[in-house]
Amino acid sequence: MDLNLSGKKALVCGSSDGIGKAAAMELARMGAAVTLLARNEEKLEAVRKELPTPSGQKHDFLVADFDDPINLESVIFSYIGRNKPFSILVNNTGGPPAGKAYQAEVEAYVSAFKRHLVCNQVLVKLLWKGMEEEGYGRIINVISTSVKAPLPNLGVSNTVRGAVANWSKTLANELGEFGITVNNVLPGATETGRLTSIIENKAGKTGRSPEEVGGAMKGQIPLKRFAQPEEVANAIAFLASPAAAYISGVNIPVDGGRTPNL
Repeated sequence: MDLNLSGKKALVCGSSDGIGKAAAMELARMGAAVTLLARNEEKLEAVRKELPTPSGQKHDFLVADFDDPINLESVIFSYIGRNKPFSILVNNTGGPPAGKAYQAEVEAYVSAFKRHLVCNQVLVKLLWKGMEEEGYGRIINVISTSVKAPLPNLGVSNTVRGAVANWSKTLANELGEFGITVNNVLPGATETGRLTSIIENKAGKTGRSPEEVGGAMKGQIPLKRFAQPEEVANAIAFLASPAAAYISGVNIPVDGGRTPNL
């Protein structure tokens, strides 16, 4: 099975920690030259130094905030004008705060759509042509299992994730003729800062301890544990590889079996 990404260049969003960092590490191990993208320059530089270089490839990073699509567009446009085109794009950014859909402010929805759907669109518009010219294109969106079954108390997140999933399926239909695949990875409960925040929020509202809340969440997962970021990264990296050339337009849950439907 061909998992070699030597000579390929990958842009990994939200890669200063969590799933994004784990994905960047795995893509680098497979030989890709990785460009990290997030808003914290200090963290990005630290991650860049950790990235392996089995093919002698060089890694770099870009600083941009997904709350500012105009700035993101400017940063990426300037970069691609003087560098080799990207052949892999991993769209990944932190999810909206927890809360019920009917109680959320309109601005919470506007902000979430801007950070996820709008910024993803900015990146695809800038990068797809280079993928076509390279003869290799992989777009992988890190979303959530909520696109299959909405999750309790994540109203804004459920909404925007569903929009991104349908946007992705549409892109898969449109970009397939150019040899570009588009897929979604749907992480379940994964040991990241976001999961910690969700557990603490729920604990504060219910009066239970974070340990009790976390234990109850694990009890709903057939494998009875949370995922490690590296386990989600493995799915991302496979979809980015030559071996996944005929997989496009699908949602792949990495959730320990928790999602209640196929």
